[in-house]
Amino acid sequence: MTGIFMSATGFDLSAIQAALKSFGFDGWLLYDFRGSNVLAQRVLKVPAGFHASRRYFYFIPAQGTPVRLVHRIETGSLDHLPGEKVIYLRWQELEAALKKIVSGFGKVAMEYAPGVSNPYISRVDAGTIELIRSFGVEVVSSGDLISVFESVLTPEQWQSHLEATAVTTSAYDRAWKFIADQIRKNGAVEEQAVSDEVMKHFAEHDLTTYSPPIVGVDSNGGDPHYATGTGKDTVIREGRFVLLDLWAKKKTPGAIYSDLTRTGFVGTSVPEKYVKVFNVVAAARDAGIECVRSAFAAGRPVTGGQVDDAVRNVIEKAGYGEYFCHRTGHNLAQEVHGNGTHMDNLETCDQRRILPGTLFTIEPGIYLPEFGVRSEIDVYVHPDGRVEVTGGPVQTEVVPIMKY
Repeated sequence: MTGIFMSATGFDLSAIQAALKSFGFDGWLLYDFRGSNVLAQRVLKVPAGFHASRRYFYFIPAQGTPVRLVHRIETGSLDHLPGEKVIYLRWQELEAALKKIVSGFGKVAMEYAPGVSNPYISRVDAGTIELIRSFGVEVVSSGDLISVFESVLTPEQWQSHLEATAVTTSAYDRAWKFIADQIRKNGAVEEQAVSDEVMKHFAEHDLTTYSPPIVGVDSNGGDPHYATGTGKDTVIREGRFVLLDLWAKKKTPGAIYSDLTRTGFVGTSVPEKYVKVFNVVAAARDAGIECVRSAFAAGRPVTGGQVDDAVRNVIEKAGYGEYFCHRTGHNLAQEVHGNGTHMDNLETCDQRRILPGTLFTIEPGIYLPEFGVRSEIDVYVHPDGRVEVTGGPVQTEVVPIMKY
């Protein structure tokens, strides 16, 4: 199966049809109305500035010729794609054309997920799904297909991630040293100043990011989505615990993010209460890595939800389940939170497979009222099934910041 999972710079019909056959689907019906399905737009490689005010459909059979279904006043909407063209004017003509296009096909994929299981995929309205089903077609989720064509990295994208990771990894040494130097000099430093120092580091290395890092001291780090500098007490001084979450990518088109979280204690040795919680988080993180590695080594499928379960079980068995209040990880792509498979069986039920060529985070956390611990790593599954953790050596202990 791994051989088909390769991204293309343009629309690649043969790759899509190979993927359809691999997943056992008879076709893929891509639908969009006024930009409601950004996933379809990306798969169809619509040109920059593309806009359609009327409904359009593009049907790709597992074998054979695709069909474009477009409105009469926008007949050129999908002219960049191969296949036959069918033009409709009245809604009755639209429905009749759809029935003719999909009739005789068993399983047809659409951007749909059963129930409320996966809102990242559910882009097609219920009425359209009902219409297609009325033609005797079994509508199945295109989630795995989206993962293939949305999140499988090209070699160039993989390289861009590695280059970004070299910078994000070195940002930690700079941040820890900055904190230590400021405390030696001034006795304290603000969270915001640390964030600014990381942003300088990114700028000096020509990286970009959609938002600055999270720097949370003590209880501020107990908020998973804390906004740096907004807590009641934002001063970092000796004896305090610091969580630093940062993400960035190169400025080149198609570049892929690096996203890491580490923690440190402002001192030369780390108190046991922090070590205890960190060790549980690290063990959970490592269980997630092993879940992925063992599955690919054995040649068996593994879903994002299964990875979440493996990680969450470690934290729950240690008695901290109520303090792990977010999914285990997310797809990592041109956006920090990409549209591929997420490590999630908490917020959503992500039953999509983890595919060769994709990148994702594993980032368990325990968020206590006094402090929060998160350990975030990036994991890449090579096309041959090898599993690689990026971002330098995996953090195995809380950083004693004053040793810098």
